[in-house]
Amino acid sequence: MYSLIKPILFKFDPEKVHHFVTAGLKLANHVPGATALTRTAWNVEDKRLTREVFGLKFKNPVGLAAGFDKNGELIAEMANLGFGFVEVGTVTPLPQPGNPKPRMFRLPTDGALINRMGFNNQGAEVLAARIKAYRKTQQSEQQGIMIGGNIGKNKNTSNEDAVNDYIKCFDCLFDVVDYFVVNVSSPNTPGLRALQEKEPLMHILNTLQQRNNKNGKSRPILLKIAPDLTNEQLDDIVDIVLQTGIAGLIATNTTINRESLQTNGSVVTETGGLSGKPLTTRSTEVIRYLNQKSNGAFPIIGVGGVHSPEDALEKLQAGAALIQLYTGFIYEGPGLIGRINKKILSV
Repeated sequence: MYSLIKPILFKFDPEKVHHFVTAGLKLANHVPGATALTRTAWNVEDKRLTREVFGLKFKNPVGLAAGFDKNGELIAEMANLGFGFVEVGTVTPLPQPGNPKPRMFRLPTDGALINRMGFNNQGAEVLAARIKAYRKTQQSEQQGIMIGGNIGKNKNTSNEDAVNDYIKCFDCLFDVVDYFVVNVSSPNTPGLRALQEKEPLMHILNTLQQRNNKNGKSRPILLKIAPDLTNEQLDDIVDIVLQTGIAGLIATNTTINRESLQTNGSVVTETGGLSGKPLTTRSTEVIRYLNQKSNGAFPIIGVGGVHSPEDALEKLQAGAALIQLYTGFIYEGPGLIGRINKKILSV
């Protein structure tokens, strides 16, 4: 069915289509019987898909990557489509509009997107309230899924003060999310990737780890890294994970690399992060390198260019414990989630 709708959707601005489709999903969720029908159509329920990673139990290893549901508006809808977990955000302490539009571009020939959204979101307090409301609806339904909180800094916050923004988001979301992701790897906030250097990154992660105990509870903290790091920088990342004791990594974010694109025209020169099929090989290489370098010392969530069950298996075989979708979800539709889970069950 999605294959019939997709050509029509792809005729319009991608950001407008995103809002149109997500509004439709939310509307459908309020139609009597629609939720049950959606779950029947898309969910693959099997206990063999369950994964226990960094102390949390995921009903299946296929998650929604950050960026799709920045404000926690679609958690129930994504659960109905069969995702095992949802990562919301990136969220910042204060609401911000993000970069000027247009800021998202399709490259259909390459199965890719370029985005420079710029952490557009409604702020940490709004997100926390929305997740809390979702949690209340799940108390009797037993259908809740794991929720990760991807946190960043406001555009106007200097790198010297960035740690305070991460603290604010961490404190605000602590009681409502299952795990945290520190995002210092988006290319769309000026200067943000400089925080991937060892000294500032150690400071942020150690500070969060020191706060990571509330009433006897702690939350797994993960770091999301760029695919553009050198092996020497990846070596530093392994050291940072081991020294700070954070739970693991997410590999990878979008790339600023534009090599080997088949698409012609000015869209290729648009600034922003490239995602989708051009990232498939590199993100898997990063996962494999990190897993081998660390001797599997910590879990890795694999993301980047997963457009097929085979792409997902490659990342799992390279060392990923879980995987996430974003661009592949947009290009291939919700059926991809179930196809991946069925493929995992078949091997």
